[in-house]
Amino acid sequence: MAKAPVLTPRADDFPRWYQELITKAELADNGPVRGTMVVRPYGYGLWERMQQEMDARIKEAGARNAYFPLLIPQSYLTKEAEHVEGFAPELAVVTHAGGKELEEPVVVRPTSETIVNDSFSRWVQSHRDLPLLINQWANVVRWELRPRVFLRTTEFLWQEGHTAHATYEDARDYAAHIHRNVYADFMENVLAMDAVPGRKTARERFAGAVNTLTLEGMMGDGKALQLATSHELGQNFAKAFGTRFLTREGRQEYVWQTSWGSTTRMVGALVMAHGDDDGLRVPPRLAAVQAVVVAIRDDEQVLAEVRRIGERLKAAGVRVHVDDRTDTPFGRRAVNWELKGVPVRIEVGPRDLENGTAVLVRRAGGSKEPTAIEALPVLLPEVLEAEQALLLKQSRARREERTAEVATVEEAVEAARTGWARIPWSALGPEGEAKLAERGVSVRCLVAADGSVPESDDQPGNVAVVARAY
Repeated sequence: MAKAPVLTPRADDFPRWYQELITKAELADNGPVRGTMVVRPYGYGLWERMQQEMDARIKEAGARNAYFPLLIPQSYLTKEAEHVEGFAPELAVVTHAGGKELEEPVVVRPTSETIVNDSFSRWVQSHRDLPLLINQWANVVRWELRPRVFLRTTEFLWQEGHTAHATYEDARDYAAHIHRNVYADFMENVLAMDAVPGRKTARERFAGAVNTLTLEGMMGDGKALQLATSHELGQNFAKAFGTRFLTREGRQEYVWQTSWGSTTRMVGALVMAHGDDDGLRVPPRLAAVQAVVVAIRDDEQVLAEVRRIGERLKAAGVRVHVDDRTDTPFGRRAVNWELKGVPVRIEVGPRDLENGTAVLVRRAGGSKEPTAIEALPVLLPEVLEAEQALLLKQSRARREERTAEVATVEEAVEAARTGWARIPWSALGPEGEAKLAERGVSVRCLVAADGSVPESDDQPGNVAVVARAY
């Protein structure tokens, strides 16, 4: 007999499926203020693993962690005109504190380019101080009109990197290094998510940047989600804040800068890219719990064996959890672990013990097979890597199957109903991009003819990747 569905099928109502999964997998709840969220322990555990993996890559790129204030003088944002214009609709402004009206209103951090430059202008004096490579893990506030948990919330968590360099080339190369060696590597090798690297058009560029590099992922419903961005800021903020240095030749010059960030949006991406009608499917390299060993019955020998298996798997380097809650029905526990997307479930009952086996259930692959208990410590690492590879393969296949090559705006809009479109930038251009925007479709990025990231917007052979987006 088929089991009753726990979630609304994705094909029936994808947004409802997403919200139900967020709630039933205990990832997050809505906060008391519109647009805020309470990240629950299981959801925060996913974010913590993302932090660990990202932080290691960021430090490998030479950046060090620091922390800057949450409150920013409003006058700071007005120093860079394009920046303040881009963020003005989203700002939360504090006008009263301590029972008094403030002499100058302060803005709750929407991003930190301005307050970072206030410090950089003091820290950078000479070419010997460069490059200055800083990252911070923090929260930010952007007043969202159409909030959705993890995807667009008024307050969210992120990392934001800020760097200063002596030359344009150094800054350009570092932004590309972060894009490729931190973000793209993390998306592919940890999140098992196919992501298209590209260059944002002028219309989609970060406010105050001269170039924005992006990674775009296709979600389960065919829409696009911007996963992470790396920006070349040129000298815009340096000139606004007087961030200068003395060159080797004794000249005073403005620094060249980058900023780059990724957010708790990646948790939402994980849900929408890998989730199925039974719940989450967490890539093993990301999972805080890679395997759960489940006791089927309240039996002393069974309980002793699941604990022994747990210890042996832990010794083999597997992140394991032992579920010995036999006062809760086995079926309910199995459904709960499926919802949470734990990569592997190992089920042990009295009959399994008699045979010296356990039932090995693969979450991504969907298979269920008897497996010798003694073989588990050797077999499981291989199974986890196979599950990791399968999720990436499925993510890439979806993007390839649901991307159409088109030649006109109308064809692009039609293709974007169910997936993505690729159209020559020379046939689209800013005018065609504006027409797409009127239809709720955007150019997610530009890619070169060979699939690499183009060096300029007008590089011959550029292709626009077009989609509806979150």
